[in-house]
Amino acid sequence: MNEVDELRRAMWATERADRNGLDLAGIMREGRRVRRRRRVAGTGAGALAVAAVTITIGVAGTVTRTGPPEPPVAEPVATAPATAPTPTPAPAEPRPRPVGAVVGSGIRYGADERVFYLVPVDVPELPGVTIGLVAGRRSPTGALTSDYLVNDVAGSDRRPGFHQIGYDQQRRPPADAPVPTFGYFVGPAARIVGTVDGRHVEARLARWSEDPRLVIFWFNPGVLAPGTPLDGIVARDARGRKL
Repeated sequence: MNEVDELRRAMWATERADRNGLDLAGIMREGRRVRRRRRVAGTGAGALAVAAVTITIGVAGTVTRTGPPEPPVAEPVATAPATAPTPTPAPAEPRPRPVGAVVGSGIRYGADERVFYLVPVDVPELPGVTIGLVAGRRSPTGALTSDYLVNDVAGSDRRPGFHQIGYDQQRRPPADAPVPTFGYFVGPAARIVGTVDGRHVEARLARWSEDPRLVIFWFNPGVLAPGTPLDGIVARDARGRKL
């Protein structure tokens, strides 16, 4: 029943009570009662609406906000664990190539021959030292194996006289290929004689193909046991004069 019906009902009730006129006071009271009921009904509808919102929040777990929308939150991006870079192996250092001819000694270790040859060396603090003497082995195929290297540790590698002498006192492997005592002399040497325990031992000689002033020498193991230190050594020219 709407408001008009309520007012009409009030007017009819008044008419039945008094046919001579309308009961205006009764009509006004009934009208006020209808308006109060409408206000109460309106308030109840608002409360229900709030309750519905509250229930929605409780169930859905969402919050309604006013104002401009918030920017989206970026989801964390999964990254692969950092791994250390695989180290690149250093390239193998090539073996130094002989400078000039390789000198054969005639000393053999099975099929291999003991040989001597010069190689380039780099000593930054000694600009005058550029070569070293190697005692190595040569296989029947010509492959070279370096066993022992000597080079100067002062001055110049071309100064006249004796230079570093190689003594294999530690008997480095292979044990079946001991390195004989060896070295080089710069000058016109025709003979090189060593002294050990009061006896004289003579060295074998060969001139370097790149500079004939440089004379390579070595002592055969049957004459001087490898690793035996010399008590003295001298070089003589073709006339027997001491150099």
